[in-house]
Amino acid sequence: MTAVDAAVGTGPALADRILGGWLGRIAGNMLGKPVEQGDVWTRDRIDRYLRAADALPLTDYLPEPAGDDGPPLRPEWRSCVRGRIHGSCRDDDVDYAILGLDLLETHGFDFTTEQVGELWLRRLPYLQTFTAERATYRNLANGLKPPLTATYDNPYQEWIGALIRADIHGWTSPGDPSRAASLARRDAVLSHTGNGVYGAMWAAALIAAAFTAPTVRAAVDTALTVIPAGSRLARTVRRALALHEAGLPWEDALDTLAEETAGLGWIHTVPNAAVITAGLLYGGGDFTRTIALTVRAGLDTDSNGATAGSVAGVMTGAAAVPAQWKDPLEDTVRSAVFGFDGVHVSELAERTLRLALLDA
Repeated sequence: MTAVDAAVGTGPALADRILGGWLGRIAGNMLGKPVEQGDVWTRDRIDRYLRAADALPLTDYLPEPAGDDGPPLRPEWRSCVRGRIHGSCRDDDVDYAILGLDLLETHGFDFTTEQVGELWLRRLPYLQTFTAERATYRNLANGLKPPLTATYDNPYQEWIGALIRADIHGWTSPGDPSRAASLARRDAVLSHTGNGVYGAMWAAALIAAAFTAPTVRAAVDTALTVIPAGSRLARTVRRALALHEAGLPWEDALDTLAEETAGLGWIHTVPNAAVITAGLLYGGGDFTRTIALTVRAGLDTDSNGATAGSVAGVMTGAAAVPAQWKDPLEDTVRSAVFGFDGVHVSELAERTLRLALLDA
């Protein structure tokens, strides 16, 4: 029996958990994608939309518009609402997980930050990057090297981009959150600083911990150990934990967290980590409730749904992910990463498993 097997069960059990992580990331991303604009699609606006469509409680992908006179959905909505989904939509939240897989397959776990940038230039189209990643891509193309790639002409250094790249480091470090955080940091410093980097480390550790943690709360507690205790991110996650422990209703906890992170913007790492934490805690280990609450909370809905879905999918395993979330994906992923468009989710999971077992 390997160290990984001892920590998370037999090989087939580990495979199911990794596939659950991939399915959870993709399904959570798809759920949040139609309303991904947190300055327009607020929590109240999302719930009004769902009530108009008679879709509360939310137990499936978002419904089609039902005559609501609110803001329009994202342009991609027709291929990611219930009844219209045939494979995953292309999205950067999934592209970066694929790119991270390619990074580890190409360079191994001793990859350098410079190699992360080189892979972006080879595999990722410039126009499919956004905010910090686009600024970094431009810096790379102009010949800059890390850490200058993260700081030069980049006002998005603490936004959520590095956090959404972290899953692969958690999936390939099952039960080893410290290792996951170290890998995620080496990736993140290409484009982010401060809480932007801490967010990636936290998310990777959270996913790695989910393989062995007895509860969601235990996984969140473990993830906090890999980031500076005095950071804004750590203080906010601890606040979410305290509000949940005090018994505040989900809505009241989110109101409090929103007030305390006001002014950071809807794509900043800190308020989004608060939403993810609340979704996981109030979801209570239930896959559907976790991603539904996370997306209903607003802000960067597709990214938050993806991360919460990844954690929930790892904890439940693929076999326990309800059919309404995984069947419409048809085991197929659309991706802008060169060489990966149309790849099967099951293949991505199998390749991830091989990496997870390398150092076991």
